Amino acid sequence: MSERDHSRRTFLRGAGAAGIGAAAWAGAGSLSAAHAGTPGAAPQPSAAAATIGVKGKVYAGYQGWFGAAGDGSPQNAWIHWAGRTPSPGNQTFELYPDISVYPASGLYQTGYANLGNGQPAKLFSSYSTAVVDQHFKWMQQYGIDGAALQRFGGEVADTTRPNFRQRNDIQSKARDAAQKYGRGFYIEYDISGLTDANLVSTLQNDWTNTITGSLGLTNSPAYAREGGKPVVELWGLGVSNRAGTAQSCLALVNWFKSKGCYVIGGVPRGWRTDSNAKPGFAPVYAALNMVSPWNVGNSVVDQKLFDDDVAKLKASGQDYQPVIFPGFAWSNWKAGSPRNEIPRKAGNFMWQQAVAVARSGTKSAFIAMFDEYDEATAIAPAATDKSQIPTNQYFLTLDADGTKVSSNYYMRLAGAATKMINGSAPVSTTIPIPPVG
Repeated sequence: MSERDHSRRTFLRGAGAAGIGAAAWAGAGSLSAAHAGTPGAAPQPSAAAATIGVKGKVYAGYQGWFGAAGDGSPQNAWIHWAGRTPSPGNQTFELYPDISVYPASGLYQTGYANLGNGQPAKLFSSYSTAVVDQHFKWMQQYGIDGAALQRFGGEVADTTRPNFRQRNDIQSKARDAAQKYGRGFYIEYDISGLTDANLVSTLQNDWTNTITGSLGLTNSPAYAREGGKPVVELWGLGVSNRAGTAQSCLALVNWFKSKGCYVIGGVPRGWRTDSNAKPGFAPVYAALNMVSPWNVGNSVVDQKLFDDDVAKLKASGQDYQPVIFPGFAWSNWKAGSPRNEIPRKAGNFMWQQAVAVARSGTKSAFIAMFDEYDEATAIAPAATDKSQIPTNQYFLTLDADGTKVSSNYYMRLAGAATKMINGSAPVSTTIPIPPVG
């Protein structure tokens, strides 16, 4: 499979779209020497994380998948920004980061012309320890509870390639940063890239040999636990273009529960009715501790969707983690797709989703995503206007809807949404923070 294939976020574009998208960032290899060692060994946190769960919390999905030639990583190549040096017409991301707020040590020169402000057009590598540290520092600063560390099936199916080592190294750095800044984290498996034949064995082996084995991530005081149980998410259960039968997926859920885990299921938006989903997965959904229906691509704010999900799960004694997102576009990757496809509306689109979540009565949520610049769902700092993007290539900027907002606006918005969702701030239909700040 192509290492540029995206994974899961796009299978529900539009209110009723059929499954699309392909496999994830394919992976391989073993833990690189720089981060091998005693399972769970990590720097002592300077701000120790109290035990943190997922109920009553808002987590952001953390891709951690950008690479650059010269970044010292096992792959040592441009990844996810482009298949080679990013340059005009050669990019697979939509939203340009605000590079002025990223550590200089983690930035790498592209082939674009200078930015509109005259600065060199650089991009960051997720392999940079300073970049990972900065991401989690922002989570602490803006009140985001933690990160769901994305771990893709295609990466872990073959442990002999450098992708596997790279993912392990980045997630070890994320653990250290989560400990340092008192944020929670948990592993979220995206089953993209797996097959019916290897789905169950691949994830069982990875959890046993790597997550709780060589990396020892669950030993971290920052690893999310619910009721004392380590949290793990399985994303793609019941998704029509992903691996797994109802029988194998149920076996996988029950295996993780037998290992003492609290299991979240990332499921289709239509999970209750089998809409745009595999039929016959009701027993799988019923076995989950928490259900997290994927909502990215839904261009409307659907209060009834959240309310009906809550009613269904309350009746079965299960927990709920609804998904909210700021906007969506991928015209630089998918030629012919509209620019600014699902507009952010200066934050109002994500805010009204948060209002609907809060009104539904649940106090948990998942923000998609923290660092997803590819499809313009990132809440991490992004270019505010044309002065912060290359002069010779289109990229979406945060002022696309006609309102000037600061590059940190969506992190501030996420923090405010967290307070409203967890009940520490009242529900407000108007955004309570200024656009620039």
